[in-house]
Amino acid sequence: MTALIDGYEVVIGLEIHCQLSTQSKLFSAAPTIFGAAPNTQASLVDLAMPGTLPVLNREAVDKAIRFGLGIDAEIGQESVFARKNYFYPDLPKGYQISQFELPIVGGGHIDIVVQDAAGKNETRRIGVTRAHLEEDAGKSLHEDFAGQTGIDLNRAGTPLLEIVSEPDMRSSAEAVAYVRQIHSLVRWLGISDGNMAEGSFRCDCNVSIRKPGEPFGTRCELKNINSFRFIEKAIEAEVERQIDLVEGGGKVVQATRLYDPVKHETRAMRTKEDANDYRYFPDPDLLTVQVTAEQIEQIRASLPELPRKRLARFMQDYALAEYDARVLTGSRELADFYEQAVQAADIQQAKLVANWVMGDLLGALNKSEQDITDSPVTPQQLGGLVARIADQTISGKIAKTVFSDMLSGSGQSADQIIADKGLKQETDSGAIEAIIRDVLAANPKMVEEYQAGKEKAFNGLVGQVMKASKGKANPAQVNELMKQLLAQS
Repeated sequence: MTALIDGYEVVIGLEIHCQLSTQSKLFSAAPTIFGAAPNTQASLVDLAMPGTLPVLNREAVDKAIRFGLGIDAEIGQESVFARKNYFYPDLPKGYQISQFELPIVGGGHIDIVVQDAAGKNETRRIGVTRAHLEEDAGKSLHEDFAGQTGIDLNRAGTPLLEIVSEPDMRSSAEAVAYVRQIHSLVRWLGISDGNMAEGSFRCDCNVSIRKPGEPFGTRCELKNINSFRFIEKAIEAEVERQIDLVEGGGKVVQATRLYDPVKHETRAMRTKEDANDYRYFPDPDLLTVQVTAEQIEQIRASLPELPRKRLARFMQDYALAEYDARVLTGSRELADFYEQAVQAADIQQAKLVANWVMGDLLGALNKSEQDITDSPVTPQQLGGLVARIADQTISGKIAKTVFSDMLSGSGQSADQIIADKGLKQETDSGAIEAIIRDVLAANPKMVEEYQAGKEKAFNGLVGQVMKASKGKANPAQVNELMKQLLAQS
């Protein structure tokens, strides 16, 4: 059941602009490197100089097809580029080359996981209407120009894949879950770096409200949002604005709006255009893009194992809970790290490896604001550490010391660290028993308290033994021998 806000149902559709990770632009050989000096990466083609003609980047087409296959979409074997006509200072041609009636990617879907009203995970399928190729515009710069606006055309012509969803989302949480899934997928497929801070992944949110059962309401578009948090906040602010407007007797006007995160409000940017306002027509300088079934199958064969399949395999092969499998398949790099660590340990220790990856490793990386790709601990190191825990060479407590050494970037294996620091666990029953006897003799009061029924005294005695052994005594053996000796006293 869809949750209502003040009696209104929220309807959300998203348009994601994903920059494809090509070395050159969509229709020219100009580079796409981020951070170059303004207007140093705009070629004559990007600037629409007379006499220049666009030449389509084959790699961009292949990457678009990879995405389409990743969402089980229809691939357009014939697609057409069109001119989208509008005038803006950072659009040098006076039009944008995009796709309209015949896009490269047709209908597909993405599955998201959200919590229902009872707090249980629920899988929802969100339709993807289409994904089409288009060139980016330039960028207007408003700072440091003494009240004027500077135009940087470095981004002009950069290849984008615009991913358009069906209006299937009913809350800001669902919208964020969808965007996260798309973001993860484009990085998983290797078609985009997904860097939101650099503008490689931006989102437009179409938001409307209606009473349950009524036709869709008038939508407003929230433009160019580049963080998961702001997507959620912007939608919530716009929903609140529309409800207040309708409840006050007003009408929602179709418009493009911007989100102000400081004031937590949206403000009008311009009246929203419809498709006919852009006067789309096929670009006369570009031929129809034709893709053969053989080419599609070649690209399909080159795809990595997709996230949903890897998640299912982790649950089956490694006996992981769904939650663990979802965390570990959050990115391709993390999933690869985990599997390599399992191989270095043993498949029987897959769950213990998962615990160490999700707990100690990701916790340490999050604290230092690092990604798994920056991990100072290699999969082989972590797998070796788990193997030494499993064969009781070291205890879980000693393992923390070994892990800390690895985290410092020592580059040493678990075996090297254990040997160098003398951390091998004491498992000789005779030696452990001797330590226990000494502890019992030195703590007669604690022995009396235990025999009087105070369980805390037992834990205190065990702690004394672990301290005397410098943490090296096998905890399980200590507990077993301690009980035996106390029973004899």
